[in-house]
Amino acid sequence: MGLAKHQLQSFLKAGPAVDVQITQVKGSSPRDVGAWMLVNAHEMIGTIGGGQLEFMMIDEARKMLRLGHHQLTCTVPLGPEIGQCCGGQVEIALSLIANSQDILARHFAEQNAKPDVLIFGAGHVGKALAQTLALLPVNPVLIDQRAHELPNISGVENRLSPLPEAELRTAKPGSAVVVLTHDHALDFLIAGEALVLSKFSYVGIIGSKTKRGVFSNWLKQTYDGGVDAKNLVCPIGGHRVQDKRPEIIAALVAAEIIATLDQAGQLAKNTLVRGEEHAR
Repeated sequence: MGLAKHQLQSFLKAGPAVDVQITQVKGSSPRDVGAWMLVNAHEMIGTIGGGQLEFMMIDEARKMLRLGHHQLTCTVPLGPEIGQCCGGQVEIALSLIANSQDILARHFAEQNAKPDVLIFGAGHVGKALAQTLALLPVNPVLIDQRAHELPNISGVENRLSPLPEAELRTAKPGSAVVVLTHDHALDFLIAGEALVLSKFSYVGIIGSKTKRGVFSNWLKQTYDGGVDAKNLVCPIGGHRVQDKRPEIIAALVAAEIIATLDQAGQLAKNTLVRGEEHAR
């Protein structure tokens, strides 16, 4: 669930609320088992996929609040009867929240389970990528040697580091690494260290095919041929869109990282929406 801890705490303090969770899925559905939202008398946070299913469960949750009920289980076919065409069936558990600490603990566990994306370089592209990733089920970490370049972006961790490459050694296995510094030599050093450690799901470096060739030669000379660039993504963001505006590059790279992390099994299942068409 992409919200800050203080937002969740404020919601839980606002009054009685219902925890709405998908507990079983058969066939196609807008979200997976474990997806959840919270509903009180006036607002909601989170999503179980949108559409009529979500509207129905909001109504059921508010009915529970009005009637003072504590538990409810609903089995809903996702077909023409409710105006959705997923074709599957879901079981939804609705529970009156008795202990807000349980909800906070769940949120914390989900946040902890998200993979880190280490963004080296807080230039135009680095900032744009951090902003984009802050909306996705990952923990973006923006790393730079220059304090004045590190921005204040909600959902993004800033790290001021005189030796950026040292951050790789303590990084969680399975993290993604994106290298976009202001210095080509520093780019090479960080990307080379990331490849040597061989524990990351994604290692990408901004640049052209020519830069990739130069970097490959540098790797062979620096590591005596013991490391090659086969696992390096460069250029990042693919080749189909040639627009070089930072926001466009950020969108393309974010999609590339999410696809790679998903294939590597690093994304927490309960934070992904499966099928945009079902969420409408």
